[in-house]
Amino acid sequence: VPARAGAAILDGRGRPAGKVTSGGFSPTLGAPVAMGYVDGAHGKAGAELAISVRGRNTPCRVVALPFVARRAGAASRTGRPGG
Repeated sequence: VPARAGAAILDGRGRPAGKVTSGGFSPTLGAPVAMGYVDGAHGKAGAELAISVRGRNTPCRVVALPFVARRAGAASRTGRPGG
């Protein structure tokens, strides 16, 4: 189940560490994705956290952007390769 805006991001002890700003299902990854703000102590790539979704704590991980690698030669939003 995708996390939605406003969902709590929790540290390893279940304490608040931030909030989700947006989330949904990624057809490219075949899994839910979300973005949010976390405090500085938890913002390093690789940090293991959880998101409270519908009363359940769902494990998540901080990743660096972009979290999906672009394919070589793929057209950008401008319709031009690499642009």
